[in-house]
Amino acid sequence: MSIFDKLKNQTMPETDKAAGAAGEGRKTFTFQALPESLAEMQAMTEAELSDPFQTAALTLCALCAYAADKQIGTEMLNWLRGPRPLSNQEISFLNDRFRGGKTYIPFSYFEGAVPDNNYTPKEPFQVTFYTNAYSDANEGYKKLFVDCGGADGPRSVVLRMRGDGKWFLWEQYLLVDIRTPKAADPWA
Repeated sequence: MSIFDKLKNQTMPETDKAAGAAGEGRKTFTFQALPESLAEMQAMTEAELSDPFQTAALTLCALCAYAADKQIGTEMLNWLRGPRPLSNQEISFLNDRFRGGKTYIPFSYFEGAVPDNNYTPKEPFQVTFYTNAYSDANEGYKKLFVDCGGADGPRSVVLRMRGDGKWFLWEQYLLVDIRTPKAADPWA
């Protein structure tokens, strides 16, 4: 059983996402399946980490893995962070963000995932990251944006380039609260 199969409920058609259309650069990633181990992640084409978009896309995959298995997700995130593994405080933050059954949050960034379908993305999994005028504000860093099916505005990921030209996860702002999925909304 895949990570997604452990967490999904039902499917619904994709919604229109207009935010982010003005970005200067954008890349869409399509995954037939999400990686279920660090070895699977490292075997993916995106694991070259040769551009910040690849690292951002794999960060989302790692957060989905974390939702299903904290140990596997931690291994993936630590690899994506390069020489700066997660601190105890950052692990506590991750645990807090997923507390109360909020394992749906990272899936909300994939195409088709909205509150009405309990953030069930369409398959194959597809996500688009894009830049804006502030993406290159700090030399050696790149801030990328991604739309969320449960929020009115985009969320961001900050990547840092190492001296060898590889991009690593510096900060992520993907686990901010979003609209409650329909199945968990007492007012729905």
